[in-house]
Amino acid sequence: MSEEQPNSPLHGVTLEKIVTRLEQHYGWEGLAQRININCFKSDPSIKSSLKFLRRTQWARDKVEDLYISTFEGNHTGKV
Repeated sequence: MSEEQPNSPLHGVTLEKIVTRLEQHYGWEGLAQRININCFKSDPSIKSSLKFLRRTQWARDKVEDLYISTFEGNHTGKV
């Protein structure tokens, strides 16, 4: 039985949704400036980013942290 974390800000949010929302908010160039990884700099796409982030925990952690600081810290209701 898996342990749920309902208080986690990422509870129920897929990696695909995280990358998609960040890309819509910052654009690929903005993401590459904030997180220096090639999947955001060289021919970026959601699919290639997901493939890299699923294999590379440190990069995924940075993306999740950016998502939390961008959207979960924003309590005005605007996203």
